[in-house]
Amino acid sequence: MGLDQYAYARIGDEKTEIAYWRKHANLEGWMADLYKAKTGDEEVFNCKELVLDKHDLKMLEQDYKNLATSAGFFWGESYPEDDATVAEFIVAARALLESGYTIIYSSWW
Repeated sequence: MGLDQYAYARIGDEKTEIAYWRKHANLEGWMADLYKAKTGDEEVFNCKELVLDKHDLKMLEQDYKNLATSAGFFWGESYPEDDATVAEFIVAARALLESGYTIIYSSWW
């Protein structure tokens, strides 16, 4: 039990996983805040899809090394080594976005 986070690219019926995180609480908090800002949905951010665009990826690139500490039920905690996986995700997501894919983040806890 705990926080599982996924980033994937979708085009048509094709879905490709880009990244997976296990209990990266600070990233989850950042994504939940972004989801609420983009959608106005104040419900719990769990099992929902967040579509990421170029601007979102740019903001994440600026923020990911200094994400605010976040906590939630079964979220665990983030570690400095999580930064490398976020950086890799940003690079892959940008390339796929340029190729016409939609980039999506989702999580389940």
